[in-house]
Amino acid sequence: MENGSNNVPENANEHCPGTQSEDAGKSDACKGCPNQEACATAPKGPDPDLVTIAERMATVKHKILVLSGKGGVGKSTFSAQLSFALAAMDFQVGLLDIDICGPSIPKMLALEGQEIHQSNLGWSPVYVESNLGVMSIGFMLPNPDDAVIWRGPRKNGLIKQFLKDVYWGELDFLVVDAPPGTSDEHISIVQFLQATGIDGAIIVTTPQEVSLIDVRKEVSFCKKVGLNVLGVVENMSGLCQSLSDFKYVKMAENGEQQDATESILSIMKEKAPELLNVFAFSEVFDSSAGGAGRMCREMGVPFLGKIPLDPQLCRAAEEGRSCFADDNKCQVSAPALKLIIDKLLAQQMISRIENGA
Repeated sequence: MENGSNNVPENANEHCPGTQSEDAGKSDACKGCPNQEACATAPKGPDPDLVTIAERMATVKHKILVLSGKGGVGKSTFSAQLSFALAAMDFQVGLLDIDICGPSIPKMLALEGQEIHQSNLGWSPVYVESNLGVMSIGFMLPNPDDAVIWRGPRKNGLIKQFLKDVYWGELDFLVVDAPPGTSDEHISIVQFLQATGIDGAIIVTTPQEVSLIDVRKEVSFCKKVGLNVLGVVENMSGLCQSLSDFKYVKMAENGEQQDATESILSIMKEKAPELLNVFAFSEVFDSSAGGAGRMCREMGVPFLGKIPLDPQLCRAAEEGRSCFADDNKCQVSAPALKLIIDKLLAQQMISRIENGA
């Protein structure tokens, strides 16, 4: 990000003129700099749209970003379930999907095929419930299979539109689901919202080092741009499932799998019915290096907890429903998510007391 008032990125070339200079991206010192294109195309001077964004966001009490340096860790699933949970607690909730190239939020809230409507107040979110509104580029694509092939400035322009043109009304929470990484979308959302007050970011990871390598970069990004890390969630923290929900197979000599589920369950019911209520746990990802908990201790950020890899939660996400709606289905993941959300709410209450809000 940028150093002080000079607006010089940390990875800039020597003699950088600064991102707000008229020579930004154009001077001899800019040649070969990784920021050259972004600096050359970025608008210079104060952005008049920031005033409009601040006015829109004045009715939003809490803004929480959900980030991850790694793709495929379940960040959108967490964003969707967090929004479902807050809405079920009678909070007014907005869920903003700024994953421009891979918008999965409409699917995860059963809103596929919905369209954005415009009123005299601006764009209207698509509502799951009266107190849960959603905005995503997924509602703007003529065909859900269409690829969004946009460069940074166009992505940033749409994110700005979402913030200044969407009429959310009074919100207790705005949850922002971001794409993986630390690039254009992340820099833009922080810059656009910073003056309006962001509570902070929740960072989602899986336990193995392959994921944590990238997630450490996300924590560093937050520290560099002054974004508070509310905590880290370790998702897919081991497969946990009732023995009665497993499919059992026998391996034939030729390597083929033979379904033995019916016979195994029959034996359990007859010989050991108590096993039908036992949950089996298997460590899918290697966490021998300490997982997210160790990373948090090393980097000085809060660890919010673990969410097991629960097939029922995966099914809830596919069907676009809350995992809290039927505790008998998501017996493993729903309690784990609730503990994490309770921690977050406790943080917000402390924040409000400290700020006199």
